[in-house]
Amino acid sequence: MDAERFEELVGQALDSLPPEIEAGLDNVAIIIQDWPSREQMEENGIRDRYGLLGLYEGIALPDRGGGYNMVAPDKITIFQKPLEALRLGSAETVEEIRKTVLHELAHHLGFSDDDLHEIGYD
Repeated sequence: MDAERFEELVGQALDSLPPEIEAGLDNVAIIIQDWPSREQMEENGIRDRYGLLGLYEGIALPDRGGGYNMVAPDKITIFQKPLEALRLGSAETVEEIRKTVLHELAHHLGFSDDDLHEIGYD
């Protein structure tokens, strides 16, 4: 899939988020990258580059102290090639991107992977 088409699908996924969820993305950049970098994989203990569909990088809201200001936005990266490798149709890809953004947004809100597993959202 070309980058333009994938970007359209990401846009559809973001447009499908409820307004209250979308508000949580304030000062969070959503970017698209083909693959996770070696550094991203190492920092997150990932060995299989196909196993990482998205990644939150930043300081979670509960961890921000009083001196948190004048910083670059947090970042949610959507990895195109691992998502394409799932070989889903367009509608299913949009849904998988949506789930990935929600998962990464949960990290922004302070939820760990263990927390998400406990509530059945992993």
